[in-house]
Amino acid sequence: MPVIESAKKQMRQSLKKRERNTPVRTELKSVFKKALLLIKEAKFEEAEKFLTKAYSVIDTAAKKNLIHRNNAARKKSRLAKTLATAKGK
Repeated sequence: MPVIESAKKQMRQSLKKRERNTPVRTELKSVFKKALLLIKEAKFEEAEKFLTKAYSVIDTAAKKNLIHRNNAARKKSRLAKTLATAKGK
């Protein structure tokens, strides 16, 4: 446990940030997995509709600095590329 006041304050702040960030991070992971699952199961219509929600969640995470904007762009690009490749087969 921290002894110094500033360390105590930093601990309180980090706990609050953690509580705020955890739901967004969890949703980001689950949405990404669900999008890949839809593509894998060849449900392309549903996957295309779901991509807009996935993009929204990814952008939100980037806006809140949970992931870097380049990481967000890479995730969106990979989802789109995976869908396009699966459709082409």
